[in-house]
Amino acid sequence: MDISVSKNCIAQAKDKMEKAVVHLEEELKTFRAGKANPSVFNNVMVDYYGTPTAISKVSSVSTPDSKSIVIQPWEKKMVAPIVKAIMDANLGFTPINNGENVRINIPPLTEERRKELCKETRTSGENAKMSVRTARRDAVEAHKKFKKDGLEEDICKDAEDEIQKMTDNCVKKIDTIVEAKEKEVMTV
Repeated sequence: MDISVSKNCIAQAKDKMEKAVVHLEEELKTFRAGKANPSVFNNVMVDYYGTPTAISKVSSVSTPDSKSIVIQPWEKKMVAPIVKAIMDANLGFTPINNGENVRINIPPLTEERRKELCKETRTSGENAKMSVRTARRDAVEAHKKFKKDGLEEDICKDAEDEIQKMTDNCVKKIDTIVEAKEKEVMTV
């Protein structure tokens, strides 16, 4: 057995770990932190001729100021379905339909809601860490199997050390991301 198998396994583990970090960043973008952020609508689907479609695919979403969001549909008849989709998503907004577009005024977050968002942020961070640790465990177990199959012990040991360093780096990134989001949420 040659070293390329080990390198391939490490590359796969690194890819899984990085995807966990990217997923966390994308997930935290959808958390409302008291200021207007169009990405809170990333997961909201609108009924577009019978097909669930992301709001961003049927309209432009902009933030004219830090306390409001304007959704300008490309087709006038999409205003009502967009309002319905936002109400169904239960994001805590009351959309205002003026016939041309949808305006959303962002209410300030209550202290209770801020604490709840921080808790959700930490939970998302822990889920990302679990994904990183699972990738580490799978890679380490694969290397133990490689060692039984004849890969040199030094190569396996070096690979395990590299995998642990990658894990530590990803966990640090996750902690930094979670800390920054908590700070953003708690800033009034």
